[in-house]
Amino acid sequence: MEYKGYSKDFSLTGRRVLISGGAAGIGRAIAELYVEKGARVALLDRSEGVHETAREIGGNTIAVQGDVTSAADVEACVEQVVGVLGGIDTLVNNAGIVALAPAEELSEADWDATMAVNLKGVFLLCQTVGRHMLEQGGGRIINMASQAAVVALDKHLAYCASKAAVVSITQTLASEWGPHNIRVNAISPTVALTELGQKAWAGEVGEQMKQKIPARRFVYPEEIAGCALYLASDAADMINGANLVIDGGYSIQ
Repeated sequence: MEYKGYSKDFSLTGRRVLISGGAAGIGRAIAELYVEKGARVALLDRSEGVHETAREIGGNTIAVQGDVTSAADVEACVEQVVGVLGGIDTLVNNAGIVALAPAEELSEADWDATMAVNLKGVFLLCQTVGRHMLEQGGGRIINMASQAAVVALDKHLAYCASKAAVVSITQTLASEWGPHNIRVNAISPTVALTELGQKAWAGEVGEQMKQKIPARRFVYPEEIAGCALYLASDAADMINGANLVIDGGYSIQ
């Protein structure tokens, strides 16, 4: 395709976006920035709080409540979003959970739940939204992975496995759908200072982790949102199948 340049202010005016896990944290930060840049955003979350988040963000933001691990829910939610927005130009797969335990103690239930949300949910949304993007002639998919996709983290067996698989899904879809003008990329942050992240990594455990990061700090949701803005913009049209690691240098050691 002919190169047509891109908006130097990274405008997303008119873009139609679906963000899973959009009720809080990283998903909300991405939604806020996308709306600021002119996008129409649908937030998908199983929490009832997604409706309040959509109202607080304002602009062209709608809320859709559903479970990403349910094929029926995903199909219904995507159809609803397509019906309201007229299509989906960008999908951000952000919904995720973590179950921490030593490998020998991790329960089957926690393994299954992690794989259901972090992996099956990404598959279902990519496949369902991808079909619409194939019909409309293109789109962007951004999958939220983690530094745990590329390095081993103690007590993160299920999480590491699920996020490594998300990167693999990203690469496979980028290869299959790239010729159809669909760009698929992943973002892999270190510990993010969301409300939950701040609680989980407070005190000495957090300070010890920071010392392992060359930048000596954690990442803010707004910084991840900036990377998600780039990948959703026309400036990233030649970025396909990449895993953008935002970890202050943790994984290069």
